[in-house]
Amino acid sequence: MTSNSASNGGQFLSLHLLETLVAVLPVRDENGSPKSIVYGGAERHMITSQARRRAERVHARNRANAGIGALAGRSTGLRTREWALITARALASDHGWDMDEAVRTARAVIEATGLKFGDPAKKTVANLTRVLLFAPADAGTRIARHIDEQAETVRSWAQEYLAAQVAAAAAKGKKGARKSAGQEDPAGDEAGEATAVDAKLPLVPAETRAAVLTALAPRDAIDIALYGRFLAEIADSPNVDGAVQSSHAFTVHEAEQVDDFYAAADDAKLDRKKNALDFLDTADDAGAGMTGYQSLITGTFYRHAVLDRVKLRRNLQAAGMTEQEAEETSAAAEAEFVTAFVEAFPEAKKNSTASTGSLPALVLAFEGERPYNYAAAFQAPIDESPVDKNGEGPAGPAAVKRLLKHHAFVSRRRPDIKSGRVLTYDPQIDELLGTLKDTGATAVTSAVELTA
Repeated sequence: MTSNSASNGGQFLSLHLLETLVAVLPVRDENGSPKSIVYGGAERHMITSQARRRAERVHARNRANAGIGALAGRSTGLRTREWALITARALASDHGWDMDEAVRTARAVIEATGLKFGDPAKKTVANLTRVLLFAPADAGTRIARHIDEQAETVRSWAQEYLAAQVAAAAAKGKKGARKSAGQEDPAGDEAGEATAVDAKLPLVPAETRAAVLTALAPRDAIDIALYGRFLAEIADSPNVDGAVQSSHAFTVHEAEQVDDFYAAADDAKLDRKKNALDFLDTADDAGAGMTGYQSLITGTFYRHAVLDRVKLRRNLQAAGMTEQEAEETSAAAEAEFVTAFVEAFPEAKKNSTASTGSLPALVLAFEGERPYNYAAAFQAPIDESPVDKNGEGPAGPAAVKRLLKHHAFVSRRRPDIKSGRVLTYDPQIDELLGTLKDTGATAVTSAVELTA
């Protein structure tokens, strides 16, 4: 079985990473402030797993679509509320439909399949589903192809469906008006029930519904098998329990935050002052164009993720792959997942902080029969005071020592843990690794070598 072959190499691939970030803000709360947690009695900066997972998923998808990496050319997913619009654009561009009719028809078909849409009276959300739907990127193209192939049947049904919607909305409006005026319905509840029955919308043709469900099913989208998806609105559309677990990243030391005051210049003002246009009121040219504050964080972060190799193979086989196909695809997906874990970074404030250029100080990878999270190594925050003053020195090297010491200790007590591998992009950490003994890990020079 595929699960046995994955287990022979260790079912779970555990990844642990240390990275130092300076003056960045990769994720923030509703007030624009950095996110934080309290751990070990000290406040720590936090980068949420949601932000990390999206960065990794998009990184792998973009590489695959560009023909780069282990997943080059393979199918990936798209998470959006715009499936009706995507389908409509495919109907218009590939099949020559009028765009307005295409939008109406696509929305009706997808809505009748089970997905709820925004308020029709609000143009900004009328054609957007209420929830984000993670589906194969070609789902809209597939739905459009079916609609065009069954154009006569679908058009006839859509006209009936849309007319019934209008009638139902009108009936609902009249009933609401009577209630607002304080009038009682002479027929009582029975009339209300009859109205609801009369306004029942016609069911979408069974063949069309099946085509939509097939298009939206996970199929061979690798990132859906990796990260999973949950869709409650359509009971018979399969959900996927993802093969990847991700933790929130947190600083290994107490949080340090800076509220940076900034002043933005107004080019037109400065040009007038430079050219000494004295016929203008100089008072208007005083001061900055705009001022404000932005919060920035600095620190060394620990983050962790784990890949369930058995779950990944099962997800791919459940999507229709043979055992051999699932085995080959899983190996490629693992390599790309590790690459994304090492290289991807949330893009918030990327232009003003160059945060996406960061590389990890250390990555530790190993296999085991269960996941291993080493957050406990940093429960006591690192004291960056000099060693001669009873501190641990700079957080980066100190965190590396703690992490590898923790791994060596756990490895001696857990026989299922395979020999680890470490990767660094920091020359100082590379020198430090040469001085450490009995770390339970061997050094490698590329992310690809982190997978066994």
